This record gives sequence, C-alpha cells and structure tokens, in this order.
Amino acid sequence: TLYAVNPRLTQLGNSPVYPNVAALPSAPDLAVVCTPAATVAPLIAELGARGTRAAVVVTAGLTREQKQAMLKAAQRHTLRILGPNCIGMLVPHLGLNASFAHTNASPGSLAFVSQSGALVTAMLDWAGSRGIGFSHFVSLGDSADVDFADLLDYLGSDGRTRAILQIGRAHV
Repeated sequence: TLYAVNPRLTQLGNSPVYPNVAALPSAPDLAVVCTPAATVAPLIAELGARGTRAAVVVTAGLTREQKQAMLKAAQRHTLRILGPNCIGMLVPHLGLNASFAHTNASPGSLAFVSQSGALVTAMLDWAGSRGIGFSHFVSLGDSADVDFADLLDYLGSDGRTRAILQIGRAHV
C-alpha cells in the first residue's frame, strides 16, 4: 500500500493524501522522504515513532547538523536510512521503485550500487537498451547511515543476486 503525505494536499490523482505521518492508517514499511532539509530529522523521528524501519532520503543539501539530527532521530527507533542526497533504490522483482529515476529496471540477477546519481541514471539507460536486468539497483548518495559494506552484506546473502557491480567510491 502506498501512502502520500503532504500538509497542503488532500488528493493526488485518485489517492488520498494524509496531512502527516500520524494520520496514516498504518506505519509504512519503507518511507521515501523528499522534503526540505530542515524537515527531514523531525519527519524521521515521526516515522520511527510510528514503527517505520527504513527510509530513502532523496533530499539534498542537509547541513552536517541536519544529518546528525536525522541520524540521532533514526537511531532512537532502529530506523535505517539510505541517502540522503540519493536517487533511491529499485527492486525489480518486487516491482519496487523507491526513487526518482526516470525509468524502471528490468528484473535480473545483477545488483548495482553506486554513490553517483549521474552513474545510476546512465547505467539504467545503458542496461535498459541492452535488456540487462537487476536484482537491486541502489543509489547510496551521501551514505549517512547505510553504506556499501551494509549493502554488500545484504546482497551477498540475497538469493536473487548472483553478482554485485559497484561503481564509484566505496569504503569497506
């Protein structure tokens, strides 16, 4: 189930829009956060208190203090964060596109991980034109919490992933 949250809207297409996290019918398993930098930490705190355990933070421009506040809010609730300043992630076999990528990825057995948003979009285009599929497609962004080592650990035990391609910086 997808829930949209926006304090100024009540409808998005045919779907209802909730004014805040507390108004959601249930806690989301995964949140995609794309709000102004100053609102990220309080939103992560609300999501964590509600029971959400993972968030993709696509918001860019967080100061060092805002990142620290986001991480502190997340740690209180054992909520893991991908990003901030990332394109997001795609898990094609689930039909999950928790990103602002311009296209979807096809299902396959190769996991792709990169810090660079430019490389992510270029790889999506290149792979799509060649029929290459992915088990996971992940943009790390600033890696404030989840980093390449975390993903390597997770993807290494994922039954749908046969190989992992990492492009860009990695600190393992």
